[in-house]
Amino acid sequence: MAEQRPNVVVIICDDLCYGDLSCHGNPQARTPHLDQLYAEGTRCARWCSGPLCSPARASLMTGHWHLRTRVIDTYCGRSMLDTGELTLGDVLGAAGYATGCFGKWHLGDCHPMRPEDHGFSETLWHRSGGIGQPGDFPENHRRRFGKSYFDPLLVRNGATVTSQGYCTDIFTDAAIAFIEQHTAAPFFCYLAFNAPHTPLQVPDSWADPYRAQGLDDELARLYGMNACIDANVGRLLAALDRLQLAQDTIVLFTSDHGPCGSAPRRWNAGLRGLKGSVYDGGIRVPALWRWPGRIPTARDIAEPTHPVDLLPTLAAFCGAAPDPGRPPDGRDLSQRLLGAEAGAERQLFMQWHRGDVPLPGLNAAVIEPRLKWIRPDPAQPAELYDLLADPSEQHDLAPTLPTEERRLAAAYDDWFARMGCSLGADTYDPPDISIGHPAEPVTLLTTNDWRILGPEGWKRDDLRGEWRLAAARGGTYRIRLQFRDGAPSGLVRLRLGGTTTSVDTQDADGWWSTTATLPAGQVRLEAWLETPAQQPGLRAGRYLAALYAEVRVEAA
Repeated sequence: MAEQRPNVVVIICDDLCYGDLSCHGNPQARTPHLDQLYAEGTRCARWCSGPLCSPARASLMTGHWHLRTRVIDTYCGRSMLDTGELTLGDVLGAAGYATGCFGKWHLGDCHPMRPEDHGFSETLWHRSGGIGQPGDFPENHRRRFGKSYFDPLLVRNGATVTSQGYCTDIFTDAAIAFIEQHTAAPFFCYLAFNAPHTPLQVPDSWADPYRAQGLDDELARLYGMNACIDANVGRLLAALDRLQLAQDTIVLFTSDHGPCGSAPRRWNAGLRGLKGSVYDGGIRVPALWRWPGRIPTARDIAEPTHPVDLLPTLAAFCGAAPDPGRPPDGRDLSQRLLGAEAGAERQLFMQWHRGDVPLPGLNAAVIEPRLKWIRPDPAQPAELYDLLADPSEQHDLAPTLPTEERRLAAAYDDWFARMGCSLGADTYDPPDISIGHPAEPVTLLTTNDWRILGPEGWKRDDLRGEWRLAAARGGTYRIRLQFRDGAPSGLVRLRLGGTTTSVDTQDADGWWSTTATLPAGQVRLEAWLETPAQQPGLRAGRYLAALYAEVRVEAA
């Protein structure tokens, strides 16, 4: 199939659920362009993704179960992709494809984990899990309750840039421009919308039609964000038509997981569970494939599929070679998408929870074409559902089918025992963040990449964390620190390795600044503000951690 050399466009949304499309039966949504994509191609009707952002993207990008990639969560350093993993950008780039990444990455914000470090030659992306989150630029974070989705600071090819417009439009504009620049060569365009993730910010022109239907403001904004996504997908498809590339381009539209809990009245086709859950409401999302003249129209693939299938499938379509040392965990769906009958049955596995180390049997699932095994918690009995007869997962069959429950439990135990070996390492710890590297002269460290020291939770005033770094070269480094807005006065302290010093200089822009001499190699950095006990605005007493640290080499 290498002679086909199709272009590839992968569009993935954030928090868009199976029931958000009108073609899936939603009586309130209006998604005409996605409905057209639904009709013009083949649907993986049981595409099981997630159940959270970074785990889904790690599987999609690498073809490996996310627990094998070091990406086991979304924050606290647990969303940084192993630097030895080959991504779709690496694999298709090596096959001669122009590669572009636009929108949400969420697999590492610093070198060597950025999209430009993982095979993408053209990038425009936002930091952290969402625009305005604690891991984003401080300027965006300050606007998180207002207009952070408008005119945000972004990263273009490694450099910070100020954009103009609404985020969904901005990323689509960049994707279309990339396609226009590469009409003569095969391209891989990865368009990752951060919508409809909270905060539910969207121009009123998109939300007002839903308010007019009588929906409350929250649902109106959410469906308005989806309508904006739909229109931008239409713009991209129209660009392919205008450039006479539609017949030569594979398009996949999907999402990372099910809905967040911010709009519990949101329609989701009767599926049980929300984002983060391994019930089908948390993991079943749209997967619409189109390749005119090659992939059949108006056809469903009924068996379970997963983001780990994407890399081997696109590699087969595009004549590319996955990492020979680490074959994909997924299945090549290329022949199935072209019309072949289903092959041998398979099992899919899901697991996600907070914490530095995955725990056996916590929020875990095994999925087959008919049966689904779920263990919500190791202290609770496992559950078993017949998804063909009970798609809403309401009738637990574990008590009546104990043999099947034990069979699937054994399959899960075997799978879990093989997880966690990232390129041979026996740890789930994230990679070190590089500082002083020419590819990223200035490194912005945020709480998203902390390793937590003590109890965790972004909203704790006494939260402690350190950054685990690797100095690419020895020399004098300038370190600048920033605390939350309205932080009380006190003594700023910096710990580098085993040495703690005071920081006395505050720059004109409000950042605290100092220099330190570092040798090449690993170093740990922690910074905090010490105040008198019971200082107003500091609930937990004397410790307030720096939210941001900016590090650059001054002299090597």
